[in-house]
Amino acid sequence: MPIQPTTARARARVEMTNDIKVAAHRQLVEVGPDGVSLRAVARELGVVSSAVYRYFASRDELLTALIIDGYDAVGAVAEHAAAASVGRPVGERWALVARSVRAWSLAHPHDYALVYGSPVPGYQAPADTVSPALRVTVAAMTVVAEGVEAGEIDVTPTSPVARPVHADFTLIRAGMDIAIPDEVMARAIAAWTGLLGHISYELFGHLHNGITDYDAFFEHQLDRTTRGLVGAG
Repeated sequence: MPIQPTTARARARVEMTNDIKVAAHRQLVEVGPDGVSLRAVARELGVVSSAVYRYFASRDELLTALIIDGYDAVGAVAEHAAAASVGRPVGERWALVARSVRAWSLAHPHDYALVYGSPVPGYQAPADTVSPALRVTVAAMTVVAEGVEAGEIDVTPTSPVARPVHADFTLIRAGMDIAIPDEVMARAIAAWTGLLGHISYELFGHLHNGITDYDAFFEHQLDRTTRGLVGAG
């Protein structure tokens, strides 16, 4: 639980910070991340620009705050799905996490585009965004690791893993503190990136004039990738 501000000044700062982010988010929806402007936020809030700059020193700092909020939001959704499904078969748990991420993305397309879409020109994400960005992936990969531990996922190697890829997988395992063998790690990453790719195609209009029932198509693809992840065909 976050520490609640205890003084009137601290509460006022939190309130103003939230007001700035809400106004910036409206800009994000209306004009995209390139159009987010501290001066425009100040105009909307009816304050001088210097008042906003006391809270966010630059446009990039404000974008970072929005990006962190986006990552935290989708991460919390995935974590809840993973925690609420403990005890169910791993395939069901993976599918629930995937559905929760898609549902959040469809409900918050501009936030999804900000964190998973095209990079904002001139913006370099700072290290502050790394931990929030990992939340959703860690939630999904923890489900996989628990499935491996329970013996629900086939870990039989199907193809050799190149030495550089094994080294990368080792770093990923250490960074997420998970125990997933190379074979399953490869399948899990393919399934996870496939999920995000599917959502991107859906949100950005690339399925238009090809797929008529997005929900049915998503469930069909999810079933195939989930069986592939678990090792059931």
